[in-house]
Amino acid sequence: MTNNLKIIIQQWLDDVVIGLNLCPFAARPQRNGQIEIVVSQARSDEALMIDLQQQMARLIETPAAQLETTILAVPHMLSDFEQYNQFLDLADMLIAQSGYEGVLQVASFHPDYQFADTHPDDAENLTNRSPVPIFHLLREQSLSDAIENYTDPDKIPERNIRRMERLSPEQKQSLFHYLLKQ
Repeated sequence: MTNNLKIIIQQWLDDVVIGLNLCPFAARPQRNGQIEIVVSQARSDEALMIDLQQQMARLIETPAAQLETTILAVPHMLSDFEQYNQFLDLADMLIAQSGYEGVLQVASFHPDYQFADTHPDDAENLTNRSPVPIFHLLREQSLSDAIENYTDPDKIPERNIRRMERLSPEQKQSLFHYLLKQ
């Protein structure tokens, strides 16, 4: 299952995140092989905290030229978006307690992702919907560098929402097939 899930997440990265240019900063590290996909086998909060801590430490210890970012997929727990959101608070706390505040941050993706004040079916939620719950560990310096060299980074979310709204039902079916409830 681990290798199959890595393939699915890789496809999501290629087709959705990079293919739709939702994150204009993802293509370069992807092209350079600097994104690692790790599948957690955790089935408890404690085990997932250990996995997060290990991946954070690995990211800090590895030069950015080798490893720019880590995607930690969580297939065995946090399927409920509210529980996932609550766990995000623990992940942020772990960053602070580990001394990584201002160094690392977590971007969040979930199959049922829903921004505040939106309806579940609003197109903008698709920008953060993934095959399984994901904690994307990012280096803040790399993100700052990328944003500094990008025109109008504040317009990225608005542009992404428009892109999602323009997708046809067939495109949504193709790109987000993993979201369809069987």
